[in-house]
Amino acid sequence: MDNSNDVREFLMSRRSRITPAQAGLPTYGGTRRVAGLKREEVAMLTGVSTEYYARLERGNLRGVSDSVLDSLARALQLDEAERAHLYDLAKAAAPAPPSGARRARSEVRPSIERLLLGMTGTPAYVRNARMDIVAANNLCFALYMDILGPATLPMNLARFMFLDPRSRDFFVDWETLADDFAAAMRTESGRSPRDRSLNNLIGDLAAGSTEFSTRWARHNVRFHRTAHKTMRNPLVGEIELTGDALELPGEGLTLIAYTAEPGSRAQDQLDFLASWSSSNRSPANQTPFIPPTA
Repeated sequence: MDNSNDVREFLMSRRSRITPAQAGLPTYGGTRRVAGLKREEVAMLTGVSTEYYARLERGNLRGVSDSVLDSLARALQLDEAERAHLYDLAKAAAPAPPSGARRARSEVRPSIERLLLGMTGTPAYVRNARMDIVAANNLCFALYMDILGPATLPMNLARFMFLDPRSRDFFVDWETLADDFAAAMRTESGRSPRDRSLNNLIGDLAAGSTEFSTRWARHNVRFHRTAHKTMRNPLVGEIELTGDALELPGEGLTLIAYTAEPGSRAQDQLDFLASWSSSNRSPANQTPFIPPTA
């Protein structure tokens, strides 16, 4: 697989954001012709020749040693996610056996389903690497009311975020979450470049959403571990929760669980949704959430 364009654009984008002062290099005045560092400056900081670095930035990472990748990551001041992405790009540049493509799972073990059902006070779902929600508990269905339900599984979160206009109303902080989603997709693309279904999904998103294609072109990457989200629910209104991502080792799946600060308004809202969910009542007959008085 030829990933030279991704390599070239990633390295150029990281190089362009670092000034000589940030890299600890002297400046001698005058107007610089490039944004950020020059190729020869990155080469010097990495400890390789300018010709060798130029080869890397042309997109050729095949055979590059770990020590050079480490030096390059330090020179470009890459964070943890960016450094891992650089290694993923180098790994993808090497020939891979036919079985090298990783398949995203679309089912969960019965024990994981029991775990979800047991989390009665915590909205939670399980997704695969392509952002398909493959399982969720009743409180999550209540939180994502009118969007997610047993009949909609599996549901792709990235398609919902960028191709479904309802996402802008549901996610109050849509712009920030859209940045995170695109960066997470870019991370997974670097990790699984031979995943045909993932590549088709990215193509659909790029063709159908300028918001996605603009973010995709930035080559930003991030690990999805924890995030604060404000969602708009028909029953409780705006609810601010913390989502934590818990990877299931060896499964290719991630469990996302939402929690609220104890004693907070959000916790009262969650308790209300849990009560409604357990009684299985219709929203049309449900009294709206009324915050408790102080």
